[in-house]
Amino acid sequence: MAFEARNLSDGFGRRFSYVRLSVTEVCNFRCTYCLPDGWKKTGPLSFLTPAETANLAAAFAEVGVSKIRLTGGEPSVRPDLAEVIAHLAAVEGITKIAMTTNGWNLDRRVAQWRNAGLSHLNVSVDSLDRERFRHITGHDRLPAVLAGIDRALGLDFTSVKLNAVLLKDTAEADFDVWAEFVRHRPVAVRFIELMRTGDNADYFAANHVRGSIVTDWLEASGWQLQPKLKDGGPANEYAHPDYAGRIGLIAPYAAGFCDGCNRLRVTARGKLRLCLFGEGGCDLRDLLQKADDRPALIERISGALTGKPVGHRLKDNLPGDLRHLAELGG
Repeated sequence: MAFEARNLSDGFGRRFSYVRLSVTEVCNFRCTYCLPDGWKKTGPLSFLTPAETANLAAAFAEVGVSKIRLTGGEPSVRPDLAEVIAHLAAVEGITKIAMTTNGWNLDRRVAQWRNAGLSHLNVSVDSLDRERFRHITGHDRLPAVLAGIDRALGLDFTSVKLNAVLLKDTAEADFDVWAEFVRHRPVAVRFIELMRTGDNADYFAANHVRGSIVTDWLEASGWQLQPKLKDGGPANEYAHPDYAGRIGLIAPYAAGFCDGCNRLRVTARGKLRLCLFGEGGCDLRDLLQKADDRPALIERISGALTGKPVGHRLKDNLPGDLRHLAELGG
């Protein structure tokens, strides 16, 4: 009998097929826009277990979710990451398992993750200039990260994508370099507009640049906007006949950005977050211990969605209670 799922929707008619699941709050990078002083432990590291993540995914699958993205912090700091992936891959109805990583362990472990069931890979690479990369991340790891990306491209992933935060001093100067990078590599590079969080107000004011500089450059250079996938993320991606890869933009400050929201977030400790820039959340962990709790878990998730707002309030400089992006994986 074929698997059938009900649809999970909110009060604005938006349907949710995509969950971003943080598996750790720990990050080993010191990115200038997120954790410039590095991650600091504030309590016990009691993050969701592989079995709990599987119970969570099974409940979401019953209400129409087919895609899970693993985020952090940095997911690869978990020694049991492959086990987490394997548990999710065994859940009926979950057809896409994605992960966003800073690439620290990519070259050494990407084959293990692929074998466990990871199907989609995103790597954060904020610059292809080695010194700029070191300045932004706090680590001279660019050659190893790029080697990991090329290794991943040989492992039959459904997609490999790169994320680069759009910063004032690394924006337009890098566009031609990125275009050359994707000339023969079938990867999508997506620039992400710098977002205001609770901890980065001064940095944001000094470094934010509008995403339109990306789309203006792409359109002037002959790149064409591509249609979005049903369960895709918020990026607008462009293609060019002379290039194997794509270049895109995630622009949270653009008008209508939240209109097509199709994703929910769960923290590493099991709290449902309805918006990256919202407040509070709905604790799910007490219902993640056994499959028998699934009906109550689905009811709690569905009930929480009645409180999902129509959109964030970033334009009003109100990032909710998000202190930094590592808390929820962006």
